Amino acid sequence: MRRMVLQVLRSYLKDRIVLIFTYYVGILLTVILSWLDMLGQGLGFMKPENLIYLLILSTFILGLGLTFDFMRQRRFLMTMVQMSNNTNPDLQEIIGMASGTTEEQKWTHGALHHQYRAYMDQLNALQLSQEQQHHFTNQWVHHMKTPVSVIDLHIQETKNSGQLEETKSALTSIQEENERIRLGLEMMLHTARLDKFEFDLHVQRIDLIALVRQVINEHKKACIHGGIFPKVECDEPLIEIETDEKWMRFILNQLIINAIKYSKLKPGTKQLTIRAARSEDSAETILRVIDTGIGIAAHDLPRVIEPFFTGENGRKGPESTGMGLFLVHEVIQKLGAHIAFESTEGEGTTVTLRFRSTGIYHEVLKKPIFQ
Repeated sequence: MRRMVLQVLRSYLKDRIVLIFTYYVGILLTVILSWLDMLGQGLGFMKPENLIYLLILSTFILGLGLTFDFMRQRRFLMTMVQMSNNTNPDLQEIIGMASGTTEEQKWTHGALHHQYRAYMDQLNALQLSQEQQHHFTNQWVHHMKTPVSVIDLHIQETKNSGQLEETKSALTSIQEENERIRLGLEMMLHTARLDKFEFDLHVQRIDLIALVRQVINEHKKACIHGGIFPKVECDEPLIEIETDEKWMRFILNQLIINAIKYSKLKPGTKQLTIRAARSEDSAETILRVIDTGIGIAAHDLPRVIEPFFTGENGRKGPESTGMGLFLVHEVIQKLGAHIAFESTEGEGTTVTLRFRSTGIYHEVLKKPIFQ
């Protein structure tokens, strides 16, 4: 402790050498001017013992001032030295540090606390992101086990059966499970790419209706098995938007997969409508994905974009990860568009996407790459 006090005292005096030097220069100039004034009046200079007394008195007053100032700042200076000498620094030390007495020390204290809060916010965001990634990875691995087990079961059944119909049925089931694996892999890849979204972005004008039809065709078999009849409605022969085709395909895939997943749980035939139109002022392109499935409970609707939230519907089937709509929401925001959800339980769900007819390209590209 004593060693630290001496270290602080040396540092304190070292920082005030200029002030001490200036103080003695001021006294010297005062003595010289007084001597010159006395010579001009024909008076002799002060006695040497008086000059020595003046210097001693001035040094004593300076010492008192420095001592008072040091004791006033001692707590803050000790804290700073202790933090700088600590070989195992702890961020929590910033919270307990003295606030300081001088304005400069208060600024330093405030700046450190501000940086500490900013750092902790970034650290918490990073930890949350890692936890979400870890949780999603665990869920993804768990869901991938199911199709792998089903494929293995069908292979064993096919080996033990010589009937052609059973073989065809097994191969069809294997194909469905393989599609689930493919979609799961795509979900994992898009989740990994989301943090570096700007590096994987190519904005161009695309034919929205043609893209919608392509995505629907990819899920034609799933629609047939679920008794779902897809329909594309558009008042114009061509509607183009500025966006990234790959990410837009991912968005449509997720929305249509969700519509099929929760529509097939409802008995009977169902309708899946994808409707595209311009707004009245032509400033926006509006795309609606409308299903007539089981719908979403009113208390679950505000939370559907939260990561890993599956709600009541997620408990009705084993395929829900709670990440699909979360990723869609994140990508839509990054593309400069908007998404909204409407649903009536037991009747169906409508997802509305709104794209600017112009300006999306510039809005996306003007965002900083490094954030």
